[in-house]
Amino acid sequence: MEGAQGLQGSREIEVIADEIRRSHHGDPWHGPSVAQALEGLTAAEASARPIRGAHTIWELALHLAAWRGEVARRLESGRYGEPPEGDWPEVPRAGDSVEEYEAAWTEAQKRLVDAEAAIQRALAAMPLERLAEVVGGERDAPLGTGTTYVVMLHGVAQHDAYHAGQMKLLRKALDAVAPKQGSA
Repeated sequence: MEGAQGLQGSREIEVIADEIRRSHHGDPWHGPSVAQALEGLTAAEASARPIRGAHTIWELALHLAAWRGEVARRLESGRYGEPPEGDWPEVPRAGDSVEEYEAAWTEAQKRLVDAEAAIQRALAAMPLERLAEVVGGERDAPLGTGTTYVVMLHGVAQHDAYHAGQMKLLRKALDAVAPKQGSA
């Protein structure tokens, strides 16, 4: 029986890893993945603020990368905290060079891809018994503590879905303000 439970638990980690992978760059059930929501955006579009008071797409991408990195660190070390770069890392200002700004946007997207890879590596090495362990002490929703690792991991996919939806709405708002040529 113990072997069957181990197989089931191992399968659970695989299912969670797949859920997180699909939320980032696959074909999730709920709609667009984060990668699909970012596809084809320029740095100027990603840094635009078509809705006053809302985050930009670039800010959302950096926020997702920061928290994915923090979750990977938690999986690897068992320690928790706020991401080293902060909850909402700062977007670089547009400089004199369009090329440099585009390169900074490309780097931001790479950080998100790298954070996804770090989570996948950490999940592949994660002992099954850690799924039921509690991350941190008391419940602190902004810090993501006081829940089990399994809840935190499902939360990564939920976090992606939430912010991918925001990104798609921001893209629609951008199109409403300045429609691209050829769009109806």
